[in-house]
Amino acid sequence: MAKHNHTGKEGELLAAAYLQQNGYTLLHQNWRHGHWEVDIIATKNETLHFIEVKTRRNQNYGLPEESVNKKKLQTLQNAGSAFLQQQPQWKKVQYDVLSVSLQKSGVVYFLIEDVYLF
Repeated sequence: MAKHNHTGKEGELLAAAYLQQNGYTLLHQNWRHGHWEVDIIATKNETLHFIEVKTRRNQNYGLPEESVNKKKLQTLQNAGSAFLQQQPQWKKVQYDVLSVSLQKSGVVYFLIEDVYLF
């Protein structure tokens, strides 16, 4: 496995633990439908969260959250729509980005909630 893939998997595991520690209930990790994929689908306070996780070991390529562009957000929303077609009971839905920075001093999390395209 390439180093960046290992970093991504590590970040997703850390993200899942972080979210659970902060009151989220995880429903799915790496949920797929066709070519759509969502890193984490979770609930909190009766809201369904579609969460994109980005992880970096250093800032050579910028902060993790800076790599989430308009195309990635559109893909996340399309995947969310596919999930909601299968489970339409959800009335409150939110799209989030969880940035995971693996630093020498420890892990830093930055949750950007309720992201929308403009």
